[in-house]
Amino acid sequence: MSTKTIPRGSASTLNDKLDIAEYLNAAVEKAIAEDDFSYVTHAIGVIARAKGMSELAREIGVGRESLYRSLSSDGNPSFATVARVLRTMGVSMQFARI
Repeated sequence: MSTKTIPRGSASTLNDKLDIAEYLNAAVEKAIAEDDFSYVTHAIGVIARAKGMSELAREIGVGRESLYRSLSSDGNPSFATVARVLRTMGVSMQFARI
């Protein structure tokens, strides 16, 4: 299996739900390969900023500043926050046996 890279600042390429899902899948693959799950938080933050952090925060019922902190490079969002953000962006998580 080849390792995909996660370009920083790639929000301009996230045009639809398929692009978002592929971007997140690449982030998860890299996070698992490198045992560094900040890639996932970063990817979700990139997508959230591309979609509009204020509107997203309002839709999921949290403060904008709180969402920015949670999705920052030092953030540690709760699973509930991640699930709400992903649902609002029109994507979901799936698990497979390896």
